[in-house]
Amino acid sequence: MATRDSRSVDDAPVELPPAIPLDVSQPTRLSWALGSRTLEDEETRLRSRWEDTETPWRLSVFRATDATVIIKVCTPVGRERFYGAAEADLESAVSALEAAPTWRRAE
Repeated sequence: MATRDSRSVDDAPVELPPAIPLDVSQPTRLSWALGSRTLEDEETRLRSRWEDTETPWRLSVFRATDATVIIKVCTPVGRERFYGAAEADLESAVSALEAAPTWRRAE
């Protein structure tokens, strides 16, 4: 009888890239197709944009629902990664981002 390894890649905790100083509890990694489609929805609203002043990393936060935000991370090579997170978890995380010395809000 075949058995399945109890630890799979799907069970690994999702984290934002180390270059992003945003500590969000239990983010969910979204596929590029789902993330980009969600941002195109007419009810999705941009909350804030951030950029690292020393590297090409960029970050945008969008409100998708009353309880959910989408975090879009642009890597130095131009790739887009999308993460879902609870709106309630974002407030304290943004405070840490504001305090980060090399990150600033982009207009």
